[in-house]
Amino acid sequence: MDVIQQKLKLLPDAPGVYIMLDSYKNVIYVGKARILKNRVRQYFHNSPKPEKVTKMVENIADFNYIITDSEIDALALENNLIKKYKPKYNILLKDDKTYPYIKANMREEFPNFCITRKIRKDGGRYFGPFMGGINCKDILDVLQLTFNVRLCHTQIGPKPKRECLNYHICRCSAPCAHKADRQEYAAQVKKALSFLDGDYKDAEQLLNEKMLSAAENENFELALEYKNKLAMLGKLEAKRITSLSRYIDADIIAYATNNLYSAVNVLVTRKGIMQGGNSFALDEAHMNDGEALTAFITQYYASHEVPAEIICEEFCEKELLQNYFKEKSGKTVEITLAKQGVKARLLNMAQKNASDFLEKSVDKIRHRDDMTVNACRRLQEILKLEKYPRRMECYDISNISGVDKVGSMVVFIDGEADRNSYRRFKIKTVEGANDFASLQEVLVRRLSKLGTEDEERFPKPDLIIIDGGKGQLSAVQQIFKEMSVDGIDLISLAKREEEVFTLNSDESVKIPHRDYALKMLQRIRDEAHRFAITYFRNLHSKRNLDSVLSEIDGVGKKKRIALMEKFGTLDKIIGADTDELANTDGIGPKLAEKIKNYFQENL
Repeated sequence: MDVIQQKLKLLPDAPGVYIMLDSYKNVIYVGKARILKNRVRQYFHNSPKPEKVTKMVENIADFNYIITDSEIDALALENNLIKKYKPKYNILLKDDKTYPYIKANMREEFPNFCITRKIRKDGGRYFGPFMGGINCKDILDVLQLTFNVRLCHTQIGPKPKRECLNYHICRCSAPCAHKADRQEYAAQVKKALSFLDGDYKDAEQLLNEKMLSAAENENFELALEYKNKLAMLGKLEAKRITSLSRYIDADIIAYATNNLYSAVNVLVTRKGIMQGGNSFALDEAHMNDGEALTAFITQYYASHEVPAEIICEEFCEKELLQNYFKEKSGKTVEITLAKQGVKARLLNMAQKNASDFLEKSVDKIRHRDDMTVNACRRLQEILKLEKYPRRMECYDISNISGVDKVGSMVVFIDGEADRNSYRRFKIKTVEGANDFASLQEVLVRRLSKLGTEDEERFPKPDLIIIDGGKGQLSAVQQIFKEMSVDGIDLISLAKREEEVFTLNSDESVKIPHRDYALKMLQRIRDEAHRFAITYFRNLHSKRNLDSVLSEIDGVGKKKRIALMEKFGTLDKIIGADTDELANTDGIGPKLAEKIKNYFQENL
């Protein structure tokens, strides 16, 4: 703390980003400040703080800071550093998904319509997002059925192409075959755009007419299709909020907290229609709710369309966010702190959703903590590791009789998979089925990144886990010694008895089967195994199936042909159960068991 107190005195009176570090130099929190001197000092005052902040401060061993030109730049830098370091006490939006939009490609002479999840500045018109059970394909179906616009990406040139089936079933006017008049097609596109803007009258009228016509002609299957599309339009119309302007585009964002965990609810309104909403569980250590909400909003809109208006809580950092969106995305966004009227009622709806989600998610969040961060702490305690295993890497080797040898590296941070950091290795120097040598090659290639420019992309792990027993552990320990690697704990997990081998003792450690620490080790081991097998199968499927099956004693040419004819691919043969294999011509129960055992022992 003496070092911290000295650094606190030197903090500048300027905007910037501060980076909190634990005793192992891990980044545990990143924050932005309008005045660094004032903000950072608040963490070390004796004044009351949120419980999460208090826990975080207990783990601070040092801090760094970066001065920026403005608070807006600090907010942008904070967002980038959070993505880079994934600090355990920051908001991290995990498993978030982008929603689909419908795009009208207006740069085409005959515009086409398609589904996309990315919005680009390409001259197209985008409609959405579509959420809450609305299927974009149904919307496109209506466009085809009622307005005969094209959904394909076919290039339209001077030479007419042959019309496709959609033309013959009256779903497209076939501009590619020069069957469509340009002005008539433009009129249809205009109606389609109006429909996507929320004007359903023309579509409903046309669908109704076509439904009646189809029924009169006793084409009842087509009539039913029209009826289903009319029902879908009815659902869309029911989502309209009559008291809102039909042209309003707004996201409504509400925040709820119990001072330890938090939740955010986002409701999406487009053209006066409630598209749906989504809730997020947060786990952060912000000093106040305004900062937490700002951090969420900047992360959320890094992967979602920024609306014309955001209706938000009164503690939202309004001016900062408006200036941030203006400077970083070039878009004017109105942040409305709704206090009365219909917008306040919408905000109240979002607040109820956020509070309800938080109440129902607390146990899940606590369970997630037990399975991740708390499991990491317990693992450190049980195995007497040098430090908290924040970044764990697990390695596995996969091959069949030395063919197509591959290695996998999976990464868990604070007990959760970081799939962007996974790596695959094709074994280059090892002859035959030598798992020990293959592991050594993989670890040499991985550890050679340490101390180089590549360490930025491949940070030093706290713990390396090997899928295997004492022999695999010794093979990797040899590499550690040859490369003078220190500061990294090394263990192995043997699958048969789930024994953990460490460098601290000749005896294995048996962690109780219900212990979350063991469950976490099993998750990372199984993930490494899955990742290796997936890569192996991808490589192996490119080879002749016949040569793979010929490795199995008792599987002759006729039996290999029978297996290939029945299953078709190596993946399906490996995934088949014993009964399925036994029912193949010429195989039988005994040989099926032998084939199954072969794959289990060699994968």
